[in-house]
Amino acid sequence: MVILQQPISNVLIALWEGTAVGRSILGGLSNNAVGASRSSAELTHMDYLYQQQRTFIQMRTNLKVVDNSGAKRVMCIQALKGRKGARLGDKIVASVKEAHMGGKVKKGDVHYAVVVRAAMQRGRCDGSEVKFDDNAVVLVNKQGEPIGTRVFGPVPHELRKKKHLKILSLAEHIA
Repeated sequence: MVILQQPISNVLIALWEGTAVGRSILGGLSNNAVGASRSSAELTHMDYLYQQQRTFIQMRTNLKVVDNSGAKRVMCIQALKGRKGARLGDKIVASVKEAHMGGKVKKGDVHYAVVVRAAMQRGRCDGSEVKFDDNAVVLVNKQGEPIGTRVFGPVPHELRKKKHLKILSLAEHIA
């Protein structure tokens, strides 16, 4: 048995917001007067569940390639190490979606890649946070060696902990 200590109108609003129609009418998906009239103290557990979950690189994420292997864009097929999402320095399996003509890789090829930039913040052990403007990878072979001979743009020094020293040595700038 549930004891309600709120006015019945707030309870009906909370129950109605459990559906997509209710959220859109009452301000969960748009900004109108009824949804905006509730204060932050009235947020329910249900509201928390409908907030967007932020992750790093997951399946079907489009990524920029920042080396001279010949690929422009890849799509993540799988994050390795049994996780749902890949973080900075993690290895993923990616399919080439766009490629330069005459490059080492072709459109449709499947390669391993190392995540070198992620748009989501990541905390460092010194208390600072690192965040990049885009999601970017470097294509590597099965042994983890880069396919290209140059890496463009900044790469984080967290790659050193993940043993990607060759990528760090090829990078223009280490952030």
